Amino acid sequence: MIPRRQLLAAALASPLAAPALAQGAWPNRPVRILNPYAPGGTSDLIIRPLTDRLERAFGRPFVIENKPGAGGTVATAEAARAAADGHTLLVSNTGPLAVAPSLFRSLAYDPGRAFSWVSMLGGAPIVCAVKGDSPLATLADYKAMAARAPETVSFGSSGVGSVGHLTGVMWGMEAGVQMLHVPFRGAAEAQQNVLGGNTTSLWDTSGANAAAIRAGTLKALAVSSPERVSALPEVPTLVQAGFPGSVSTNWFVMAAPAGLDPAIAARLNTELQAGLADAAIKARLESVGVVSLGDLSPARIGAFVAAEAARWAPVVRAAGVQPS
Repeated sequence: MIPRRQLLAAALASPLAAPALAQGAWPNRPVRILNPYAPGGTSDLIIRPLTDRLERAFGRPFVIENKPGAGGTVATAEAARAAADGHTLLVSNTGPLAVAPSLFRSLAYDPGRAFSWVSMLGGAPIVCAVKGDSPLATLADYKAMAARAPETVSFGSSGVGSVGHLTGVMWGMEAGVQMLHVPFRGAAEAQQNVLGGNTTSLWDTSGANAAAIRAGTLKALAVSSPERVSALPEVPTLVQAGFPGSVSTNWFVMAAPAGLDPAIAARLNTELQAGLADAAIKARLESVGVVSLGDLSPARIGAFVAAEAARWAPVVRAAGVQPS
């Protein structure tokens, strides 16, 4: 009789056992998810309900680390430098991945080369909102106020180069008015400054502001999506308000440092897409204005990010934002 130890050694050496061993090797410790924005923003709203599913699926903690700064490039650069072993992930969006190359002369990472794409998480249109008791009731009122006194109308966003910032700039260009941009470290901070009366308005993701709008503390004037958002059905689009040239969407993806094992990326994507399709999570995300952008392959995500970078580059130049 062959000793049990020899049978076990032979089984482990078998090629048929290799895939099982490879799958079992990850994760072998907690996985951190870098978030380039402060808590309370749309990226937080998207990823937090999904981490529970990831933890149940893989049996390890998935810990979100919020590290805002420099338009989201601080955490994005940190992720680019990390080991490609699947234990560091990144939830990032349009700003750090498609706008930052036009904003920074010496960006610490190349979005096209620094990352392995894992999953498309969805998108959120930008909302233009003012304080709930503001006398401004429509985008026409807003435009008239800005036209009467250029740059006395201020608008907050999640930071220089964020989609909220650039959508506000695009709208100002289309409307022929000049506004004062006030960058903040995240959507929550921008919202608090509007509610506190320190900033006239905000241009930021609908997801991070939907609850305040429904509560009446914020008043939405328009959303930037081509069609109305189910979470805010009473809010007109920029197209309906007469500004079709400012349509935009802030999209969110999960990525990892370049060189991630494709098998790990596939396993993560399977669980993330299953989570996004879960009825409770889907309803939760739709309630804050997040819409599905489909289940894209890594190659299609890469092509999408590249196309978005090409689209936003002339907007950054036209807005007069100087590379730093």
